[in-house]
Amino acid sequence: MARIACMLLLMMSGLALSGCGNRRELEPKVGQVLPAAPYGRSDKPTADTLLKPPVQAKPERNVELRQRSEERADDPFDLPPES
Repeated sequence: MARIACMLLLMMSGLALSGCGNRRELEPKVGQVLPAAPYGRSDKPTADTLLKPPVQAKPERNVELRQRSEERADDPFDLPPES
């Protein structure tokens, strides 16, 4: 009985994992349509395009690394600990 349960569990987990790598074009459910094209746009965006966040929602990182050492400016809030 335990062997059958183990085999069944193994088969069910394999079946569940087989759907993880499924990649295909997204489509609306049957009977539903994608939203209308935005005002001023001639083409209707696809589901994949609508799911991609705009640049304003996810800006690229702008990190300026220091190329050489520089003197630190005096920090008025950098006080020694109180005794």
